[in-house]
Parts: sequence; C-alpha cells; structure tokens
Amino acid sequence: MGAQSQPQPQMPTQPQARPTVSLKSVMLSLVVLLANIVVNGAIFLFFRDSTLNPLLTAVLAVLWGVLGVYLIYYTLTWAVEQYPDHIRRKVLPYIFIGPAVIILGWLLVLPALRTLYLSFFNASSEKFVGLSNYAAIFSDHLMATALRNNLLWVFVGTLACVAFGLLIAILADRSSYEKIAKSIIFMPMAISFVAAGVIWKFVYYYQPGDEQIGLLNAIVTYFGGEPQAWTSMLQPWNNFFLIIILIWMQTGFAMVIFSAAIKGVPDDILEAARVDGANEVKIFFGIMIPYISSTILTVTTTIIVFTLKIFDVVMVMTGGQYDTEVVATQFYRQFFMYRNFGYGSTLAIVLLIAVLPVIIINLRQFRKQGGF
Repeated sequence: MGAQSQPQPQMPTQPQARPTVSLKSVMLSLVVLLANIVVNGAIFLFFRDSTLNPLLTAVLAVLWGVLGVYLIYYTLTWAVEQYPDHIRRKVLPYIFIGPAVIILGWLLVLPALRTLYLSFFNASSEKFVGLSNYAAIFSDHLMATALRNNLLWVFVGTLACVAFGLLIAILADRSSYEKIAKSIIFMPMAISFVAAGVIWKFVYYYQPGDEQIGLLNAIVTYFGGEPQAWTSMLQPWNNFFLIIILIWMQTGFAMVIFSAAIKGVPDDILEAARVDGANEVKIFFGIMIPYISSTILTVTTTIIVFTLKIFDVVMVMTGGQYDTEVVATQFYRQFFMYRNFGYGSTLAIVLLIAVLPVIIINLRQFRKQGGF
C-alpha cells in the first residue's frame, strides 16, 4: 500500500490588526468641524446685525436653515467616512443625533439650570436667600389658590377628556357616520389654546341688561333665566367653565388615539367572547380596557402634562382674576410683570418638578412598547 500523506498541522491564524487612525483623518475632521462652526456662526452674526429688508432676511434665514443643516450633516458624515470601519460605525450615529442633542441642551437644559440657580436668589438676583422662595410658595394665599386650581384642572380635566374620548371612540366605531363624527370632534385640535379662549370668551360673554351677545347667556335668557357672569362672579364654579374649554379641545385627541387602539383589538377575541355569552359591557370592561390599558395610560399622562402647564386659556379668559389663578399665570406675573426673578424662577422649577414624574412614566411606557 502506498504511503498515506500525513495531514499538515494548521498554523494558528493571527488576528487581523485593526486599521489605525491616521493623523490626517483626525486633522481633517477637526478642520471640517471648525469650518462649520465658523461659517454658520458668521452667518448667524450677519443675520443678527443685518439691516436688510425684514422679508428678505426671513427668506434668506429659512434658506440658510435648510441648506445649513444639510451641509453640516453632509460634511460631518464625509469626514467620519475617512476613518476605519470600526470607528465609523461607532461615531456615525452621534453625527445624526448630535445636533439635536446640542440644540435641546441649549434651549432646554441650560435654561432649566439657570432657572434653578435664580430660584435661590432674591427678586433682583443679587442676594442668595437659599430655600426662602420655596418656603414662601407654600405660605402664599395666591399660590394656595393656584395649586388648588391646578389640581382641579388635572383631575377634572384629565378624567373628563379620557372618559369622553374613550366613550366617543367606542360609539363612533359602531356608527356609519364614523369619519364625519370624528372629524367634527377632532376639529378643535386644529386651533390654538389662545384662539379657543377667544372663541369661548364670546360664548361666556356677559353684559348687564336684557340684550346678551354671549351664546350661553342668550340661551339662558331665551328660556327666561337670568344672565350670569360665568367666568367671574360664579366662584369657584368659574374654574369648571374654563376646564370645559380644555375638554372641548383635548377630547378629540383622546378619541383618535383610543379609536386606533380599539381597532387593534383582535376580532377573534371579541367574537369568542360574544359566543361565550358576554354582552357588550362585559366585553368593553373585560377585554377592550385591559387590551388598550397602555394607550389609556399614555393619553392620560399626556393630558396631565397639558393641564399642569395650562396658561393660555386662563390668561385669555380671565387673566388669572376671580380666583382662577394657576401656577403658570402666577409665574408669568411674578417674573415678567413684577420682575421678581427669584420667586418667578421658583414657580417655574416647582412646575417642572410636577411635570417630571409624568414624563418619566410616559418614557417608561414607551420603552415597554419598544419605542426606544
């Protein structure tokens, strides 16, 4: 028999060394970054000090905003592509989220930190007073009224918006006029809170005498009743009349979200429940509500944030008078009208602290749903 060839021992493979970053790539990326900062900074200074026609300045600013963002992303992406693959994969995502993070930090984080800093000083921001401003909030009669009203907005407004939105979503889903009904109910979402306040100001309008141009008082007097100053004299019921405006606007938002969630409930589960003898009420509370519970939580927390920050409606309707003050209107008065920067900043921080837990709940809910 011929000699069999012996298998040759395999040499261990050496791990390939990662390409090193060249000095040229580093210098090129720094030059590109500095060039973007210098060029866009110069354009910003030009627009700030420009004496051009305001309309022309606005058009050029819009063009700069669009083209500038494109050039920033394009040049930075090109610079990153000069690096080896293992570095490019790590750095490139930060190129896309970096500008957004910087803008958010500039417009949100830095102002919040400065506001927190000012809250420890007196009205003129010259003398450090520690926690005195925070202690004053809970001993001020106007602040007690504002906090009470904010709680009314949170509980009554949120509960009514969620309840009516869910009810209308269920009923509209079974109606042949679903699209028309939803369009009408969602329509108030298309206008701002200021515009809504102006509209409802005419609805609640009151004037002494028999002639009433306010819609509500015209209806009351038509049926033989006495006209009322709904937003001023009827305290504390006037707060509920203001909350109706929030319900009118946000019910459409809740309805649309709930309607989409309800349509996602599997039909086979509903049919199985009906075959087992469950009526529509049991199906609603036993199947639909548990199935869309995460959506209900999201809508509820979103509307809570709206109610905690409510400002426009109160300012347009009553200016915060007649015991309708809320925390946001108090902040506006203290900071911008009375120039009490320390106390006004403290109110802003208190409002931020009240909103933060709701935002955290929303973020956790989004994480559970795989949003990020």
